[in-house]
Amino acid sequence: MKIFPCLPRSFRRPAPVVAIGVFDGVHFAHRRILESAAKKARASGGTSVALTFYPHPQSQKSLYSLEHRIKLIAECGIDVCVVLDFSSAFSALTAEEFLRDIIYKRLNARHVYVGDNFRFGRGAAGRVGLLRAFGRKLGFGVRVFPRMHCGGRPVSSTLIRKFIQAGKLTEAERMLGRPVSVYGTVIRGDGFGRRIGFPTANIDPHHEILPPAGVYSVNVLPDIPGRSRPLNGLCYIGRRPTLGKGSERRIEVYILDYARDLYGHNLSINFLRMIRRDRKFPSVAALKKQIAKDAEKARESFLEN
Repeated sequence: MKIFPCLPRSFRRPAPVVAIGVFDGVHFAHRRILESAAKKARASGGTSVALTFYPHPQSQKSLYSLEHRIKLIAECGIDVCVVLDFSSAFSALTAEEFLRDIIYKRLNARHVYVGDNFRFGRGAAGRVGLLRAFGRKLGFGVRVFPRMHCGGRPVSSTLIRKFIQAGKLTEAERMLGRPVSVYGTVIRGDGFGRRIGFPTANIDPHHEILPPAGVYSVNVLPDIPGRSRPLNGLCYIGRRPTLGKGSERRIEVYILDYARDLYGHNLSINFLRMIRRDRKFPSVAALKKQIAKDAEKARESFLEN
């Protein structure tokens, strides 16, 4: 997927099919829009384009980082992703200016795909009715996707965010259409895990919403060329109370049966289920014994699946 980190001055792509949205979390309702745009572009010999925004237009804390979001957009089969800087100048554009100057003139959209709650222009004054009217006037098609529901609730990034923070991973996974995940870079830690026989990859998350403190069984997929199969492991989120290391929250992953150096690599951590809550142990020896039990419990769950 070709990525434009800002609106290109010249966009010469055949028959653009433009899916517009923040797509925070790229949940299953977002994927329906993105995958449909990709399918339409393939069928018509055109180009599928995801037009997204950064920072979040509603000034919310994003569910996923921009890098994570772009990675998931690419997995939907999109050809091009354009990231619009949601600056004060951009937010001052009227709804009509946004459609005429950006969607029609700059991106040359032939088709526009949006959700039915799509709002645009200064003060979020634009609605899908105006989008359809401009499409008829300027000659581009418009497809509006109805809001999707899960468990009787509308699918939304806001609700998913609340589920993750509350540790309700099953509910969040249903709305995402995939496991809750965190994307981050492997950095050097203090080597404690290696010293007790459980070497961990310390993760610097890319501005992600995290589940509560605890130990989780996870799948891990490093961004390594040729690596397409996930690895099994344990993920610890917490402040290491047994070590008395202060209040800094840590994210550490112990990958089962894997010894490759991952420093500097980005990786995705997919949370499968919580094994236990974080707690303080009476000694490092007791903590080590518990980690061994956690690893065994995780192995059993992987075999069951």
